[in-house]
Amino acid sequence: MNTLQAQAIDTRRLDLLPLHVEHADEMAAVLSDPALHTFTGGTPDTPQTLRSRYQRMTAGSPDPVISWLNWVIRLRYASCLTGTVQATVSPSGQGLIAEIAWVVGMPWQRRGIATEAARGLVVWLGRQPVHTVIAHIHPDHRASAAVATAAGLVPTDEWHEGETRWRRSIRQQL
Repeated sequence: MNTLQAQAIDTRRLDLLPLHVEHADEMAAVLSDPALHTFTGGTPDTPQTLRSRYQRMTAGSPDPVISWLNWVIRLRYASCLTGTVQATVSPSGQGLIAEIAWVVGMPWQRRGIATEAARGLVVWLGRQPVHTVIAHIHPDHRASAAVATAAGLVPTDEWHEGETRWRRSIRQQL
């Protein structure tokens, strides 16, 4: 059994909704711009491929001590999906560590959606038994660096697969 389960997270403008396979068709359109893959590589998924991926993701990690937590970002006033946030939570020597990531579709970029979603995710993680949040960001990806900074993460001297490791220690919020 996974350690944590994704729960709905509300921010000022957004609903972070736990990922479901049924989100695949709308998310395939949201993530269809090849420019989203500039720093991560690959190409946009078809709805069928995304549906298969979402089935694997929602089934959870095969390792019972690792939690795969995934949300779609819903822009409340427009009632549309705009991207995703995720956290992979695993044990470390000091407790649980969460590796987070985010992506927002091209039409919704430069509106603060990724920043608001990442902040909401970090606040939620702070209410869980997580002690550290990390993200891996391509050194040339200024927009993601700005999101990480806004979420309280700072770059480290550590590298992971060509990306800078960003880190934030969080205290439990009661």
